[in-house]
Amino acid sequence: MSSITKALTPVLGALTPRQKEVVVGRFGLDRGGEAQTLAAVGERLNVTRERVRQIEQSALSVINAELKNSSLCLQIIAAAKKALKNAGGVMKKELLIETLSRTTEGINENYLSLLLEASHEFEFAPEDENYWAFYYLSKNELRAATGFVEAWVGFLENQKEKVLTGAYAAHLKDFIKKKHIDPAHAEQFLAISKHIHANAYGDVGLRTWPEIRPMTTRDRAYLILRKTKEPLHFVAIADAINGAKLSAQKALAPTVHNELIKDNRFVLVGRGMYALREHGYEPGIAKDVIRRVLKERGPMNADDVVAEVAKQRMFKANTVVINLQNKSHFERLADGRYRVREA
Repeated sequence: MSSITKALTPVLGALTPRQKEVVVGRFGLDRGGEAQTLAAVGERLNVTRERVRQIEQSALSVINAELKNSSLCLQIIAAAKKALKNAGGVMKKELLIETLSRTTEGINENYLSLLLEASHEFEFAPEDENYWAFYYLSKNELRAATGFVEAWVGFLENQKEKVLTGAYAAHLKDFIKKKHIDPAHAEQFLAISKHIHANAYGDVGLRTWPEIRPMTTRDRAYLILRKTKEPLHFVAIADAINGAKLSAQKALAPTVHNELIKDNRFVLVGRGMYALREHGYEPGIAKDVIRRVLKERGPMNADDVVAEVAKQRMFKANTVVINLQNKSHFERLADGRYRVREA
């Protein structure tokens, strides 16, 4: 395995002491590892920012010439370009550095930045609101990668419910096929995007979806109930949020309870027990739920009413039966079935 310091030592040795000091400071090649601004380097050397820039440019010209005579540096650059080409021309910063570290000891983003600036053999895109920092071969590969990502994001925006049923991988496979993209390249393209996110349960989708990246207590509670598909006590919901590590801040049971009360996505189905309305649970006291069931299903015997009500609320069977016997609201037919008493 080669060493980045071994490769660069003779190259940097061709610089004047001041040029080397500027390069080391500007690219963070010292032990601190933090790249310094023109102003910071200028203040240390007691020169202007413009003078530091001039010294840096002259140093990079020297390094560019020296690289052509350094087989080790040329091998590192060639390895970077090969990795980028195999990835479709684009790689997330950390992935490319990890790949190069398998053959070059000590390689990091600072050293790679110096090689890039001096050689101009490939390009670097800094992190922004849409993409992580990444390297790319040329503008053609950049356009291909970002174009694919944007198209996939647009597709997901219109297929949310289907994707959230666990069909992300299947939809992506079909999308890649239609776009005639190498699956390995598509994986690298998506790796640079901040739009794609996976939740604690492994579901993948857009980071703007609360089911994928829940940002509030309510959304975290919603995700828990969506995944469990059964009612939970608000204390259990808080414990599940903390267990799944959905937030860096610990979820408190009283806070969860307060948030559940305010959101009509949640239905109180028992003492402290909550469920999702979308799972078929409806609010209301026993009388209201029974009335709704009988209106929708027609006359039913007591056992069937108890079973249907249980799908919506966690009432005891006796509670349902007692309410059915309320002659002001319900009527028992000759065959033993019950119906809603009409006014």
